[in-house]
Amino acid sequence: MKATTILASLALALGASAAHAASTCPNNGVVRFGVEPYESAQRLLPVYSDLAKLIGDKLGCKVELFVATSYNAEIEAMRNGKLEIGEFGPLGYVLAHQVAHAEAVATFAGADGKPATYTASIVTWPSSGIKTLADVKGRSFAYSDPSSTSGHLFPAYGLGKHGIDPDHGVKAIYAGSHTASYEALLNHKVESGELNSEEIASAKLHGQYDPKNFVTLWQSAPIPLDPLAVRADLPADFKARLASVLSSLDLHELPEADQKFLAANENPALKTVPQTDAAYNQIRDLVKVLHIDLAKL
Repeated sequence: MKATTILASLALALGASAAHAASTCPNNGVVRFGVEPYESAQRLLPVYSDLAKLIGDKLGCKVELFVATSYNAEIEAMRNGKLEIGEFGPLGYVLAHQVAHAEAVATFAGADGKPATYTASIVTWPSSGIKTLADVKGRSFAYSDPSSTSGHLFPAYGLGKHGIDPDHGVKAIYAGSHTASYEALLNHKVESGELNSEEIASAKLHGQYDPKNFVTLWQSAPIPLDPLAVRADLPADFKARLASVLSSLDLHELPEADQKFLAANENPALKTVPQTDAAYNQIRDLVKVLHIDLAKL
């Protein structure tokens, strides 16, 4: 066979391979992965950049990371067809499922190999003058984000169960993230506020947590961890392949620093497991109890 013929055949084969990759991955081989700002971008970027690469390697597509500026920004991105994958907080997921056709397919595993859970709490600091949850009434209070499960929904529920209007019974501020809420409490910028178990674990990892700095006034029952969700209108074959990859990741393949970060954020097994939309029905029930209009978040 002549050299020109060999080269032509090779070019044809490579072209066919590229065309196959483009056809099995959307956006000419690019899959976009959104992450909510539950941590500062400085902490999230290196870890999730590596996670995006791991997903891309398993999927055979390039995965681009998008760290949202707010919970709603991520939901809007998926609603507008700009994300194929999103990690949402439980409340954000319920809204994303409703308006952006997000479909939970996976989550992070706990030490028992089952879907992990975490908790929300309401805390103050020792010399704030607040001794019980009832004393929070009329005081400054930090939520993280209106669309946050542990940063808004559950603390609001905790206040409401104790006769405090979560909107008008406290001087509420929205710090923007769990880290910002934590820092507001730590620096006594607010008298009370939300603090979830993931933020505590992360602060411990970075040597920034001392339990003596906080007094816990209320704690929630276990909450299902963030789902990894896909956009429901993706091609069926690709969506199935994507769900399979997302629900069977071994995070031990990530760099050691990433593993420490993820393990501290309620992911001790460092694996993902399948998850379903029904797991978040308890969140929907709380939305009803609190008369939350998701469309206004």
